[in-house]
Amino acid sequence: MANVPIVPDALERISHQPRVRDFFAAALVEDRLSHAYLFLGVPGSGMLEAADALAQCVVCPHGGDGSCDECIRVAHHTHPDVRHLAPGGVSGYLVDQIRELIEDVALAPIRSTHKVYILDGADRLRGRSANALLKTIEEPPPNVMFILLARSADAVLSTIVSRCQQVPFRVVPPDVALLAIERKAGANRTEAAIALSITGTPERAAEFLASPGRRAVRRSVVRVLGELRNDDQWDVLLAARQLCEEIRSPLEEVKERQERAATDDEEFLSPKALRQIEEMHKRELTARERSGIMEALAAAESFLRDVLMRCEGAAEPIVNADVSDAVERIAQASTTAGVLGALEACRAAASDVARNVTPQLAIEVMLFAIKEALVCPPSYR
Repeated sequence: MANVPIVPDALERISHQPRVRDFFAAALVEDRLSHAYLFLGVPGSGMLEAADALAQCVVCPHGGDGSCDECIRVAHHTHPDVRHLAPGGVSGYLVDQIRELIEDVALAPIRSTHKVYILDGADRLRGRSANALLKTIEEPPPNVMFILLARSADAVLSTIVSRCQQVPFRVVPPDVALLAIERKAGANRTEAAIALSITGTPERAAEFLASPGRRAVRRSVVRVLGELRNDDQWDVLLAARQLCEEIRSPLEEVKERQERAATDDEEFLSPKALRQIEEMHKRELTARERSGIMEALAAAESFLRDVLMRCEGAAEPIVNADVSDAVERIAQASTTAGVLGALEACRAAASDVARNVTPQLAIEVMLFAIKEALVCPPSYR
């Protein structure tokens, strides 16, 4: 037992990846953290949650207690010394994104003694953007850490891979994930399965189940899809608008929290630092709205996959068992080709939102496409 590292509370969030958790716990105890990590795994393996947990341990004055103001800011993606980046273009990261990052790296931390940069989709760092980042990762300033997330090392520029310590994430078996959600959220198996199908990881699923607003959005998505066949054009437009309003509703609480934090920061931060925090707050609101839209689209996909299973006569139980009557009703009035077309409309909407298409427009287009697909299914070769 003497060799078991002391695990900070922040790292306990990734208990479903015990090898990763213990690896970083030991590195923290022995003060041998690297300046650059490359997390490798499939979506749903919890890489982003692990990156946030490690960032909490790095910037927290208590070593990652998970509950102090610094840790809470990291969890909410509002800590000025922990930057989250995602590809800004259709084909990947933009050169301007990396240039801005490099300029920011040279600045001193605002609240902590360290700075952490988390780059999601590092396999989409290509060409000039990858080369621009390379030298900074190779020779970073003291107390700066990079955490890159990617599906596989083969898809990342080899020179970047060679300068990072690779951390593989295993696929979490569904039964293990569901049990973890049930224990953490106090949920039943159906609730856990629905949350996991929408969010992808046990941690996000537990957060989903703890949010009445997010669960309400999922119910609204199911209701809209269930009524879509009989809706006219005005009904569809109204449904899209109401969905977007429901998704934005929780953001008012975030805005209030940001305003309170800004008032506290005014006492000891420079005007330049305050402007940086203001820009970060704007990015957070945009990211949260986009995340809410993506979650609603994932709820639609989950529901439609169940419809597809019933159209195909699959024997497996459906995920959305709490709305099985709606699943059966749509399946009886649809065809496999029609449901496949509806699923494709969901994926197209997600792609549109990722390319910064206005969320309400993306949902309107999706709902019209789903309605057409279910009523007049497309032809497939």
